[in-house]
Amino acid sequence: MAGNDFDIEVLARLFAVIESRKGAAPEDSYTAKLFADGRETMVRKLGEEATETILAAMTGDNAHTVRESADLLYHLLVLWADCGIAPDDVWAELARREGTSGLEEKRNRKN
Repeated sequence: MAGNDFDIEVLARLFAVIESRKGAAPEDSYTAKLFADGRETMVRKLGEEATETILAAMTGDNAHTVRESADLLYHLLVLWADCGIAPDDVWAELARREGTSGLEEKRNRKN
């Protein structure tokens, strides 16, 4: 398992590319097309990719699961960009939860 800063840097670079596609011509970029089509399309695509990731995992085909997971992460980053959420916001939330039991975190969750 890699588990180093490079992994986060890959996501940061991808997020920067996604952000740069806002307002670009939809015919020139799939990401720009997602932005032009709107949040409903983004959410639907995210759901599709989540389902495809689950199905791939259920087959036990790790290579397929990796590919679908990459698609899932990409579509999640597009949605974050549309919502104005920076990856650092999510990392900070994960850091806040670090060391807390998942059961305890769920009990303390407001929504």
